[in-house]
Amino acid sequence: MNGPGSLAVEIRDLTVAYRERPVLWDVDLDVPVGVMMALVGPNGAGKTTLLRSILGQVAPASGSIRVLGGTLEEARQRIAYVPQRGRVDWDFPVSVEDVVRMGTFGRLGWLRRPGAAERRTAREALERVGMSDFARRQISQLSGGQQQRTFLARALAQGGELLILDEPFQGVDARTERAIVDLLQELRGQGRTILVVHHDLQTVPDYFDQVALLNVQLVAAGPVALVFHEANLRLTYGGRARDPERLPQSAPVAP
Repeated sequence: MNGPGSLAVEIRDLTVAYRERPVLWDVDLDVPVGVMMALVGPNGAGKTTLLRSILGQVAPASGSIRVLGGTLEEARQRIAYVPQRGRVDWDFPVSVEDVVRMGTFGRLGWLRRPGAAERRTAREALERVGMSDFARRQISQLSGGQQQRTFLARALAQGGELLILDEPFQGVDARTERAIVDLLQELRGQGRTILVVHHDLQTVPDYFDQVALLNVQLVAAGPVALVFHEANLRLTYGGRARDPERLPQSAPVAP
């Protein structure tokens, strides 16, 4: 892993456009190694596009992205990704254990088939997310929370140093959300970097140590205690920040 003070993600001058309409505009963002960062902003702010740009799924109009100190191709096997549930075909005929075992495929190469070691990795990942009893179940038979736990287990099986999660708490109950947060914070404590698209402003200070506020352009990014306050939220949401009276108001606006 990269040492303390280094960057897991370094984005410079990133612009992404769909049909000539900018979705991200001139974004500079540093994600330090070993933090748990929330990516926050209104619908249509470009949050998922930013994640997809980091993963190489979207081609930028301009700018550069470095991941774990190198290019995406150099870092690809060190990244784990949990997509939005809506982007997954849950009717595909595959079991929970099969989905999790897919997380080990990137380390095998083209010629090797999954063996005992990969099955053991998958079982350990399922145990960590509390899904061992569902290993043989078809993914179409799972609840929303169980589906999220399954894809988190797949990310654990990948063993990535950088975990990217797109709305992992969508459609899950409070108990599942708390369990996911506890696991992510444990992984952060082990030196992993966690980048999460998140919508609940009230839980940002409890769940995350860093936050990036995005609305096509980056409004502010850094430690929650410094940048997560009413002034920046109003800039991000155009005056539509939810319950701003419950958010910190004493910190200065970040440049």
